[in-house]
Amino acid sequence: MEGKIETFKKWVNESNNIVFFGGAGVSTESGIPDFRSRDGLYNQKYKYPPEVILSHSFFMNNPEEFYNFYKDKMNCLKYEPNITHIKLAGLEKQGKLKAVVTQNIDGLHQKAGSKKVLELHGSVLKNYCLKCGLEYPAEYVFKCDGVPKCLCGGTIKPDVVLYEEPLDENTLLESINAIQNADMLIVAGTSLTVHPACDLINYYKGNKLVLINRDKTPYDDFADLVINESLGKVFEKIAN
Repeated sequence: MEGKIETFKKWVNESNNIVFFGGAGVSTESGIPDFRSRDGLYNQKYKYPPEVILSHSFFMNNPEEFYNFYKDKMNCLKYEPNITHIKLAGLEKQGKLKAVVTQNIDGLHQKAGSKKVLELHGSVLKNYCLKCGLEYPAEYVFKCDGVPKCLCGGTIKPDVVLYEEPLDENTLLESINAIQNADMLIVAGTSLTVHPACDLINYYKGNKLVLINRDKTPYDDFADLVINESLGKVFEKIAN
């Protein structure tokens, strides 16, 4: 394992157009639960399966039940960036990391100081009224009682991509462009099973594709380097 981490460090030092593509595992070391691991949200018991609750149709038809779950399980405001977020922000300041492409909605990359963050699934930090479009901060949504309502009376919706909703086209195209031009692609903390996000790896044409994940992924055989280790142990070795 030490040899793999040394190779990873060497590639980071040699590269000047790095893109980081991350999933829920990036934030688990901050205390935020992931979705698909043994202790993840999808393996916990609720009145409805989480993937049903977090769907567009459920939100529209059962906003109270949606927000009961959302406020209980998706409030990321109390969490702080971990060593991975911090090191990535440092690499960006050095000019080596050009973009973070993330499936996470917690805003921790920005909290750590990253500027170029492409949020494929949106962010809990952004919310808007379905009726008039007025924007609201996350604090308002998480602190209000029941379904958050706008001054106009409309229902407020988190600006996150729910099941049955498409990804933002501009964010997707920008992510593809960043990955296509990368000389090193670091894919970390993701099971690589959620489409279309996981398909983005196919746009990388370089020879420094690194997969860092505790468990195996469907793309391990295509990677130039696979590290089955916690992200914190890997990124703490990166000097800023």
